[in-house]
Amino acid sequence: MPTSKPQPRRATVLAIALAAALGVAAPLAWAAAPPAPAEAGVDIAYEEFTLPNGLRVVVHTDRKAPIVAVNLWYHVGSKDEPSGRSGFAHLFEHLMFQASENHDGEYFAPFKQVGVTDQNGTTNTDRTNYFQNVPTTALDTALWMESDRMGHLLGAVTQAALDEQRGVVQNEKRQGENQPYGQAWTRLMKALYPAGHPYNHTVIGSMNDLDAAALEDVHAWFRAWYGPNNAVLVLAGDIDLATAKEKVAKYFGHIPAGPDMAQPEVDVARRAESTREMMEDKVPQPRIYRVWNVAEVGNPDLDRLQLLAQVLGGSRSSRLDARLLHRDQLVDSISAGTYGKQLGSNFMVIANVKQGVDPAKVEAAIDEEITRLLAEGPTAEELERARAVFRAGFVRGIERIGGFGGKADALAECAVYAGDPGCFRESLRIIDTATAAELQATGREWLGKGEHTLVVMPGERTPLAEEPAGVPQPWDLPEVDARYSTLAPAVDRSQGVPMPEAFPELKFPAVERATLSNGSTVVLARRSGVPVVQLDYQFPGAGYSADGEGRMGTASFAMGMLDEGAAGVGPLEFAERAEALGAQLGAGASLDAGTAWLSALSDRLDASVALFADMLRRPDFAASEIERVRATWIANIAQEKARPQTAALRVLPPLLYGEGHPYAMPFTGSGTEASIAALDRDDLVAFHRASVRPEGATLVVVGDTTLGELVPVLEKHLGDWRGSGTVPAAAAAIPEVARPAKARVFLIDQPGAVQANIYAGLLVPPSTDAGAVRLDIANGVIGGDFTARLNMNLREDKHWSYGARSGASGALGQRPWLASAPVQIDRTADAMAEMQREIAAFAGGEAPPTAEEVDRIRAINTLSLPGAYETAASVASTIAGNVMYGRPDDYVARRKAEIEAMTPAQVAAAAKALDPDALTWVVVGDLSQIEAPVRALGLGEVTILDADGQPVAR
Repeated sequence: MPTSKPQPRRATVLAIALAAALGVAAPLAWAAAPPAPAEAGVDIAYEEFTLPNGLRVVVHTDRKAPIVAVNLWYHVGSKDEPSGRSGFAHLFEHLMFQASENHDGEYFAPFKQVGVTDQNGTTNTDRTNYFQNVPTTALDTALWMESDRMGHLLGAVTQAALDEQRGVVQNEKRQGENQPYGQAWTRLMKALYPAGHPYNHTVIGSMNDLDAAALEDVHAWFRAWYGPNNAVLVLAGDIDLATAKEKVAKYFGHIPAGPDMAQPEVDVARRAESTREMMEDKVPQPRIYRVWNVAEVGNPDLDRLQLLAQVLGGSRSSRLDARLLHRDQLVDSISAGTYGKQLGSNFMVIANVKQGVDPAKVEAAIDEEITRLLAEGPTAEELERARAVFRAGFVRGIERIGGFGGKADALAECAVYAGDPGCFRESLRIIDTATAAELQATGREWLGKGEHTLVVMPGERTPLAEEPAGVPQPWDLPEVDARYSTLAPAVDRSQGVPMPEAFPELKFPAVERATLSNGSTVVLARRSGVPVVQLDYQFPGAGYSADGEGRMGTASFAMGMLDEGAAGVGPLEFAERAEALGAQLGAGASLDAGTAWLSALSDRLDASVALFADMLRRPDFAASEIERVRATWIANIAQEKARPQTAALRVLPPLLYGEGHPYAMPFTGSGTEASIAALDRDDLVAFHRASVRPEGATLVVVGDTTLGELVPVLEKHLGDWRGSGTVPAAAAAIPEVARPAKARVFLIDQPGAVQANIYAGLLVPPSTDAGAVRLDIANGVIGGDFTARLNMNLREDKHWSYGARSGASGALGQRPWLASAPVQIDRTADAMAEMQREIAAFAGGEAPPTAEEVDRIRAINTLSLPGAYETAASVASTIAGNVMYGRPDDYVARRKAEIEAMTPAQVAAAAKALDPDALTWVVVGDLSQIEAPVRALGLGEVTILDADGQPVAR
């Protein structure tokens, strides 16, 4: 359970997923525009061109890995939905992952055969995007697929496809609303925006509108919005302008333009009066939302408000944290941030109120801090720290070419909303030059009256009433502008999806080693291109499996306290020093080890390591800070119990491993209220002395440095570090546990739930087992991927769930294998029966893995490797795993070779480990609706548990 500051989503330009500005018409010339000049410092260089049909293409070259990010954005979101058509944009995001006219089958299928990474699609108020990273040799595959759904989709959007994805979307909506506080955003949007405003309804839309959607209406929606002239395609990575021009023209040039649909005018919906409301929900503690409607993205005021939010509540050293979390201790967490949108943005403060505290007292304190900030403005030191945080965030963000928040995202958003792929440069300039007086004036302009406050109190949940279905008006689309034209078709689509004949080779970074004077091993993987160095100090035996009975949560709590003040510097000043350096650091525990981490800018490495060393060597464990963190920690345990997923993960381990086993504690590592309440300073000091010590520890370093540069810095600050007392004896082997003789079913009541969360688990051999890789591939077939059997059954076939998955987490002892599915409440027993049937047929040999399935999972696990190590974090994680499990440095290559040689018969043999008769089922849902049908299944003895895993008398 991390204790670091939760970060609200900011306007995406500075988190690198740049949010929007006002739309500007794109040029239609075929000739490429000249390369955009790069500003001083870190930048995203790009070139661009536009096809005659209006498709705008932005190209960024980055040769660090043999992959290309394909990122396609359509300028349509929920703001564009008229009455009666709410949810259409998000519905089409789902429909476009189905078959197209020339590809019969799931959109994901060909990509799984070419090593795709970071593939997804999202919809928000203002746009819909689709993205994937593919090996360079598979670029034609990706462009064929994207162009087929842009130009050749509607013939495949049948009534059956519409019904299927409508059901999936409705389960996605249920899944969101089933969470604690899950109804808050709907209430906020209704209050902040008047009826008829494009932001008045949620992105996911109304159940009634979705139910009423007619096939011809859905087709008309597609014709209106998904033409090439309403899209921007970004290609980033191992590609150049000439290649992009040739391939994009080949695949997209023949697609006719659609109508030029008008974008709504900017309408911030400034509110003249402050308003408030209160609602009850099944939540463990009150939460306050305070929201202002503020400037649209692209307005310089929003960039200034981002800085102001950082000062107010965007970091651990912010004013709200200092006052409400540290000094007055009225809250368990608090944050402030901006949420950028095209027509008007939101400035939001969110506070989780401490148990027993009157929310009105918290509201008053928030008011006082905002009033003081607007009256005085930020100090020079606060402003510089806020700037440093944003600069460092930008540098870290541009390490990735694609996926959520990568460079392709930044270019696409700027191109879609501002008409300028480089608009992020102006935002960065504003951030770099904004004065305290400007921030003060901007805050006064936007954060006066007009906010809406929503207080969510513990109580009974009242389901939100669905809006009645609207009455859609007939479509009246404009004529397609005559300035658009098409190129002659250049692809025979009857030949199907082009598949690559060769793939890039895996190039895992070379590893170098050194030994520090303190006894730690340094493992370095050099990565240039981004001036960041990532350090992960791994301490074996410091995981929460070493907590011992009655001391659950000790490891996680102690590791989490390391950055709550060190070397006599309190937590606020410690956070201030880190932020001023642009550094991120902290610590935590996993099942079998503890880890402390540092992400440092290369030119601040020495000072950042000095701070890191203080955290490791001299944590204060101040009594006052222990009490503060303890209260928040216990409140977070209550939050875990309130969320259906974590509620199940808290009770499963004792059921699987048995009481007293080292792994028989909540998989969150947070412990129990009683065990955390019993901890004292002596316990934390003893843990630190015994477990956070350099002897036998490993420091994994990935980034822009060399051993020659790095080791002297480490020796300077850590070389004379010695553990105190006797070196602890090696940890005892994790005892093996026998599986239960027959399946068992445990139910946890969640009254009023609209979904049930189903988990089925059993124990499988450790990560170090010789058959672990074969079991991983078997898991891939049954539930380890979107295209696996469980998900295709429960989501794509039955559409009872938003997604079903399975997997085994890493462990030195027996691993927990879990299959999980959130399902609509009236299908709980049916879904369990399907999961049981699928697992039994797979493991028992009735439906063994096919050669096609094994080929698909093999490709997912091997062909994706060139793109899997794009970031320093991914490299560091793999090296740390090698250290943890005693694997050789070339383990990635060895694992790849093993998978490539694996046969379906070997996978079928590994699948036998998934014994359906040894499953332990845990289901969280409304017992009044699920208990009787689940009992009738006869899967095993049924026991009712409370949130602590204790039997409930019936």
